[in-house]
Amino acid sequence: MSVRPTLVLDDVDRTHGSGETAVHALRGVSLTVSAGELVAVMGPSGSGKSTLLNVAGGLDAPTGGKVLVDGHDLHALTRPRLDALRRRAMGFVFQDLNLIPSLTAIENVSLPMELDGVSLKRARAAARDALGKVGILELADRFPEHLSGGQQQRAAIARALVGERRLVLADEPTGALDSTTGDAVLRTLRDQCDDGAAGLLVTHESRHAAWADRVIFLRDGVVVDATGEAATPESLLEV
Repeated sequence: MSVRPTLVLDDVDRTHGSGETAVHALRGVSLTVSAGELVAVMGPSGSGKSTLLNVAGGLDAPTGGKVLVDGHDLHALTRPRLDALRRRAMGFVFQDLNLIPSLTAIENVSLPMELDGVSLKRARAAARDALGKVGILELADRFPEHLSGGQQQRAAIARALVGERRLVLADEPTGALDSTTGDAVLRTLRDQCDDGAAGLLVTHESRHAAWADRVIFLRDGVVVDATGEAATPESLLEV
């Protein structure tokens, strides 16, 4: 019996604008990510990596093709149902972090669960667990302005991992971190996938992509290559 992939992109296009000024950010991209799998996306700046994540997470609608998460066609869902699916099933790590300045670290991390009606006690317990996984539990009561850039990054990653997220979408999640802390964060992401989540990781770094099971390469919105076997640091550094 085959297992349904957590994420499916089927011949996805994404075009911004129209006519002569149209920008084709994605062209015919097809991709599946299954539970337990971490897939890295690499490519030069402007190749469509961030657009791919936004489309995969329902933050941006495709202009062609389909995006399915847990079998749900994102473009066919009503806005309330899409918002609920994102809160319950998806975790996002954005380049600009998007932490709420007026909330402490633990409040930022627990917010998605609270918005979904989870009790405060249960949501905060899950948030403490997530903050512990990224190594900043002792900073739970600090506001973002009192956290370093790296600590804010880890708080954002904890928010993406909190609860029972089945799909984690991470856009350069180690950008503000030193190499040791960055490796610890990638280990946390890898562990989350090993525990049954599906992960899609955008990165410029070959050594970060080496944590993935597969790597796809984008250029001008097109998948130009993919490694179908487990990646190793040595093989990726040769790309």
